[in-house]
Amino acid sequence: MIAVLLLLITNLVCRAQADFWTSAHAYLGQTPPGDTPKIFAPTLLPDTGIAMDRVAWSADGKEFYYCNALKWFSTGTNKIKYFRYTDHQWKGPFVLTDQFYAPTFSLDDNTLYLQSGRGQVWQSRRKGQGWSKPELYLKKNYGLYDFMPVQSGAFYVGSNGKQGSMQDWSTYDFCKFTMTAKDTTIQSLGAPLNTPGFDGDFFIARDESFIIISAKETKDFECELYISRRKNDGTWTTPESMGPLINNGTAHRWGQYVTPDNKYLFYTQGTSEKDCHIYWVRFHKP
Repeated sequence: MIAVLLLLITNLVCRAQADFWTSAHAYLGQTPPGDTPKIFAPTLLPDTGIAMDRVAWSADGKEFYYCNALKWFSTGTNKIKYFRYTDHQWKGPFVLTDQFYAPTFSLDDNTLYLQSGRGQVWQSRRKGQGWSKPELYLKKNYGLYDFMPVQSGAFYVGSNGKQGSMQDWSTYDFCKFTMTAKDTTIQSLGAPLNTPGFDGDFFIARDESFIIISAKETKDFECELYISRRKNDGTWTTPESMGPLINNGTAHRWGQYVTPDNKYLFYTQGTSEKDCHIYWVRFHKP
């Protein structure tokens, strides 16, 4: 009887989440795009500075987190801000914390992983209706960039592992990172995902079925978005361009992120700080 009740409650929760994602209130009440990318919430996000980098949506769609900064390539002015849907309306933006970026939810939505520094991952835990002060979660003597958890219990990162200086971005690869009580292991995903240059900006599906990477990186970090699928043997297909509507000219593209309902791709694009925005576009799941 208890098992039946738990199953019923779980189904009701899942149904409620699905209903919100399809409601007019979803995505901050913004009109969803089609196959042509458009700037996300242009009148809501840029209250000061630049809205950029990876965003994070809660599983139920009622919380939205993003990075706000005054300039690129400097964490000193970063702020993690968020909106929350409560009392039948969106409220915010609120400041979660300073000097962090790339907010990423844990699998259970009760922890936010935050980036600060090349070899550090921090975490903030749910505390009532808010969040705890960020605490250092992981520190290594090699880079840990774009830290993301997956259902297998592993994490994916952009990292130089042990192959060079943490300060040398050209040594960074897309990697898989595993932790046990006794040890940690980091392994490059290898070719065809990785190249001789910088490989660090990505989004990995929670089931590891696909990865979206910033590809064709220049020395100035201009790039395009490509997608690769994981094969049954654990290797990856040759990355394919996500098309001319997304890769519409020379620009910086990073912070790629697919919403929990798998309907939209978010990413940051700009040729400079002056035209940098968070974009979203309909996502066709492979």
